[in-house]
Amino acid sequence: MAPRLQLEKAAWRWTETVPPEAVAQEHIEAAYRVRLEPCQRGACRRNCRGNPNCLVGIGEHVWLGEIDENSFHNIDDPNCERRKKNAFVGLTNLGATCYVNTFLQMWFLNLELRQALYLCPRACGDGIPKDTDYEPQTICEHLQYLFALLQNSKRRYIDPSGFVKALGLDTGQQQDAQEFSKLFMSLLEDTLSKQKNPAVRNIVQKQFCGEYAYVTVCNQCGRESKLVSKFYELELNIQGHKQLTDCITEFLKEEKLEGDNRYFCETCQSKQNATRKIRLLSLPCTLNLQLMRFVFDRQTGHKKKLNTYIGFSELLDMEPFMEQKSGVYVYELSAVLIHRGVSAYSGHYIAHVKDPQTGEWYKFNDEDIEKMEGKKLQLGIEEDLAFLQELVERDNCKFEEWCDEMAEMRKQSVARGKIKHEEVKELYQRLPAEAGSPYDFISLEWLQKWLDESTPPKPIDNTACLCSHGKLHPDKISLMKRISEYVADFFYRRYGGGPRLNVKALCKDCVVERCRILRLKNQLNEDYKTVTNLLKMTVKGSDGFWVGKASLRSWRQLALEQLNEQDEDAEHSNGKVNGNAQNKDESNEEKREEEEELNFNEDIVCPHGDLCISENERRVVSKEAWEKLKQYFPKAPEFPNNKECCSQCKILEREGEENEALHKMMASEQKTSLQNLFHDKCRPCLGSWPQETDELYIVSQFFVEEWRKFVRRPTRCSPVSSIANSVLLCPHGGLMFTFASMTKEDSKHIALIWPSEWERIQKLFVVDHVIKITRTQAAGTGPESACYTSEPQLCPECREGLLCQQQRDLREYTQATIYIHKVVDNKKVMKDAAPELNVSSSEAEEEREENKPEGEQDPDFNQANGSAKRQKLSHQSYITYQKQGIRRSTRHRKVRGEKALLVSANQTLKELKIQIMHAFSVAPFDQNLSLDGKILSDDTATLGSLGVIPESVILLKADEPIADYAAMDDVMQVCMPEEGFKGTGLLGH
Repeated sequence: MAPRLQLEKAAWRWTETVPPEAVAQEHIEAAYRVRLEPCQRGACRRNCRGNPNCLVGIGEHVWLGEIDENSFHNIDDPNCERRKKNAFVGLTNLGATCYVNTFLQMWFLNLELRQALYLCPRACGDGIPKDTDYEPQTICEHLQYLFALLQNSKRRYIDPSGFVKALGLDTGQQQDAQEFSKLFMSLLEDTLSKQKNPAVRNIVQKQFCGEYAYVTVCNQCGRESKLVSKFYELELNIQGHKQLTDCITEFLKEEKLEGDNRYFCETCQSKQNATRKIRLLSLPCTLNLQLMRFVFDRQTGHKKKLNTYIGFSELLDMEPFMEQKSGVYVYELSAVLIHRGVSAYSGHYIAHVKDPQTGEWYKFNDEDIEKMEGKKLQLGIEEDLAFLQELVERDNCKFEEWCDEMAEMRKQSVARGKIKHEEVKELYQRLPAEAGSPYDFISLEWLQKWLDESTPPKPIDNTACLCSHGKLHPDKISLMKRISEYVADFFYRRYGGGPRLNVKALCKDCVVERCRILRLKNQLNEDYKTVTNLLKMTVKGSDGFWVGKASLRSWRQLALEQLNEQDEDAEHSNGKVNGNAQNKDESNEEKREEEEELNFNEDIVCPHGDLCISENERRVVSKEAWEKLKQYFPKAPEFPNNKECCSQCKILEREGEENEALHKMMASEQKTSLQNLFHDKCRPCLGSWPQETDELYIVSQFFVEEWRKFVRRPTRCSPVSSIANSVLLCPHGGLMFTFASMTKEDSKHIALIWPSEWERIQKLFVVDHVIKITRTQAAGTGPESACYTSEPQLCPECREGLLCQQQRDLREYTQATIYIHKVVDNKKVMKDAAPELNVSSSEAEEEREENKPEGEQDPDFNQANGSAKRQKLSHQSYITYQKQGIRRSTRHRKVRGEKALLVSANQTLKELKIQIMHAFSVAPFDQNLSLDGKILSDDTATLGSLGVIPESVILLKADEPIADYAAMDDVMQVCMPEEGFKGTGLLGH
């Protein structure tokens, strides 16, 4: 079948020879493509959107032919969630809780610990109502319930979220596995210590607790000092070792105390050389050995993982390492906790655990449990679970109910699918509309959903395809399909909806309008040549019409855009796009934008709706040319060439000319009176007080800049009639600046006025507040003894508030720019370093504009760019202004080796280092940062607290890059928590 665009063109080809008034039914049916040949299955690869009679490739292939019953549902077999015979039960990983799951499985397979926990009585001795879910109240009860489910549940895996929540663990953050084991054992031991049954009370100590002694021997007198301590695991260093026994030997090796590290002997009463070592006094039933695979890397400043191979057999004889050699100290390997991953800051924990009853090994990986090579597993059932067995049976009943419910849902889905299968096979054969038979148009999207087995169809909704006349829009035909009336009757009867779109829904009005638009588009080029020739003719008498020159220059483009817009308006004339109602605010905004666009001949319409007074913007065209233009712009404003201009505009023009003359006279007078102030010449300075006067006056610098603009361009800028000195005062009427600050940082806010100038200013302008600085000096004394006072006086309270506000603004910024300068070979950054070669052209242009002499700057440009920008002071009721006019750019200019970063005051130094790493490819631990000579080292401190303010320049000195690429994995984890993860080797008695 032909492509969609070709079908679109063919559907309207008749408009080339048929005028709008001659449109007949055959043309309407051609526009709606009623008579196109339908596509045949096998001949059409995919559905033809441009052919409403193509019913191939809309999803029917799923239903035609034999269908597997499993395709009628998306419900997995609930028996897949059932525990297999003689298999262990897994634990759900809640995000990053694999370390918890591995320990739970190992503790569960410690039969002595499990049996002792089963003997713990409940905190509440009452029975558990059958209609309520069981909620454990203590850690022991949580562990009891988990162990009972792990032992007798019918589920393939269970959810430990109650236990994890009771411990207050963050499921999204992996913790230190060794630290978790220590803390939990301590918690469990403390909890069980309150039990009356000694077999329960002492189970943790019996199973996991041993004793060793730190023994120190004086080399001088032989005195032996011993400190006995309990342990729950032995932490073994693996660096430089290949066998587990070598690690234990190093753990127990003798250490010499010499030099500064000498031992103070109580017998000798002085520091002596000595030896110190650890002696094993007793061992627990279960011996936990912690292999220290994660160590601190001094080069990177972070932890790294050691992948050293450590060999160990399934039997471990500890007798050679004991202080007392009597007794049997042979241990059998029962569990190994393994950390997968190359980094100390990420990875996954699994456990290999031996079933104590069968001697077979299993790999526990959260929900998945894999049996290793070994004997057949037989779960023990000798424990007396008491009330726990009832809880497990309840959970098993819930699981069986869930399995039955899922099986029933699968059964129902299959039944519905079979019914739908028969329905589709029958209806699809009768779906095409035969030639000359009644038909309906229906949404293609709805048809596809009807054929989609996963989504039951909703009521038919054809409203998105309606035109403004309530009929089927011809442009929406690509979204519709033409089907037989028989199938349409079935659909509406079965699923409802509407409106129905039969042969009466073909819109003649839309087809006629489209015909008119298409013919105008084809005629446009010929009419353009005709109008061009007519414009060359001289118009005589009053037969012409006024047309805007701008409109004439672009009338062909405006006509084409207008015709295209009419097409688009017709397409969306029902107020909906893709079935969704347009937002009211969006439509109003579009209307406003359309109103702001230039319409034909509106360029000569004045604000009062009449003919504008400027004849330079318009010309007269002949009546023939105007009639041609009116065909394309029927709503354009019409002005015969004998039409008078707008009377109101004439009055305003005369008034404007008078005002311009008045403004020029005012500007000339003011410039003559204040010549030096205008040219910024012979200005007084507070830093070097002029000797010829003892008083100076102050006005805001903003007034001076606005006044200078007016004097330069009196016809473009508004006159300045008053001086608002209130912006320099606080709400109490006090001055906001000290004498010292006005000589330095606050000088940009004020302008100093000579007394003679002040007399003339008071005559020319209205002054709200007089601000004066007076110098008093005793006779015969030097300038250094002079005293300066202001009227009004300084307001100390508001001045302090202003300073605090300015400091606070510097500490509470967001998305501000700072600069990072990379220092090479400790070279200092020169303030006059050459600018970067890649400074943008806009920045360079702005710099040139800023450094121009004031008279060369465009005053209109200055005014438009906000020369009246205001800077808030400490109170909301008064403000001050930034100095404009002659100034140097205060913006920092980047130099070579420097990059700009966007930061906020509340982000940490560590987060800044991450940004620097991406910008300079320097790892955070290789970054040495300083600001104004101060080293920035606290990674947790915020930039605001470190004194980093907008436009700050931070120096970056990079250490030499590391050659250990394995450690780079640690580098990328600097945003991870400081805690690491440690692998643990567990050996059972």
